[in-house]
Amino acid sequence: MELDPRRLRVLHAVAVRGGVMDAARLLHLTPSAVSQQLAQLEREVGQPLVDRSRRRVGLTPAGRLLAARAARIEQELAEARQELLRASGRASGPVAIAGFSSAICHLLVPALRRLAEAQPDLKPRVVELEGPEALRELRTGGLDLVVAEYDVGGQGAAADPTGLTAAPVADDEYRVVLPADWSPAPGSVRDLADRPWVASPPGTACGRALERISAEYGFTPRHAHTALEFPTVLALVAAGLGAAIVPTLALSGTETDFVTLPALPVAGHRRIASLRRASGSGPDPLTDAVVTALREAAAALGLKPPAGNGS
Repeated sequence: MELDPRRLRVLHAVAVRGGVMDAARLLHLTPSAVSQQLAQLEREVGQPLVDRSRRRVGLTPAGRLLAARAARIEQELAEARQELLRASGRASGPVAIAGFSSAICHLLVPALRRLAEAQPDLKPRVVELEGPEALRELRTGGLDLVVAEYDVGGQGAAADPTGLTAAPVADDEYRVVLPADWSPAPGSVRDLADRPWVASPPGTACGRALERISAEYGFTPRHAHTALEFPTVLALVAAGLGAAIVPTLALSGTETDFVTLPALPVAGHRRIASLRRASGSGPDPLTDAVVTALREAAAALGLKPPAGNGS
């Protein structure tokens, strides 16, 4: 029995992505080409590997067995590529990176500018994507690195997502911003008890930071407006419509038509981290180069190094 490793890679993609369509997107093939490769592989092994009796393609027991072997082969090849890159001393090849908007604008873009000069053979592809969808793409091979954020309370610590390794980039403090023309000008958070707030939606990181602050200072904030995106929040603040809480990174490059109060430890911060798949041979040089450049970009903006975790 002769098995073509290229067809094993197709089977592995179908297994991890859960279907032909998603596997085709991952492999940059047409769904028809994926189906043809699977059919040929079935002829090679002499038994069905794909259960086509259901609406969504699944694998037969033989298919799952072979896909598990294919996963090991893929892992070995990935580790071999990493070792060759380390031996060459260069970061060379494609790397797919996803992140949230403010991280892309203020950290990833300057990081990639640096890398274009220092590592010209690195070929980045940027996707604006976050949350569970980004983590799924990372776990199933559609991405190599995800720049994520995690809310960290005043005394808390951010946990690493299951099955992934996190390389902390920076700790981004939450700040209280006020309209510049409020009179009398509030001198502290206590003076904001009766003022309107531009609140983040319930359950968001900035929403939880406001809950921590109001609990500490003993008031119930008046949610006059609700906004999710930071440019929207800051526009409402600049218009005099309320105070708000935003991370320091959101203030990068903005006009100074609002007042920023000193940082409050009770507000906590958000941890910005780079997530990648775990590897038996350690982080690969491509993602390592990106993480290093992200940390340099964060330091240039004055963000704090990750507390208690410099890995």
